[in-house]
Amino acid sequence: MADITLYALSTCVHCKHTKEFLDECNVNYDCIYVDRLSGDERNDTIREIKKLNPNLSFPTLVIGDTIIVGYKKEDIEQALENHS
Repeated sequence: MADITLYALSTCVHCKHTKEFLDECNVNYDCIYVDRLSGDERNDTIREIKKLNPNLSFPTLVIGDTIIVGYKKEDIEQALENHS
């Protein structure tokens, strides 16, 4: 798994904006569309997200040790700067 992971929903506008912004920043990251998972894989992923974000809201972005919930461009920029 990459140091940067985006947990998203395929229908979420804020998730789309976060993904587009990460693409603009040319960073390597994993994007996991939770609503496209099924069975144990989905359940395991949801448990993992709840450890990071108990409200299970999207997008949940993990950059190293930093957790960002929602599309917060400035927070993402700062976390990426600190991460590199």
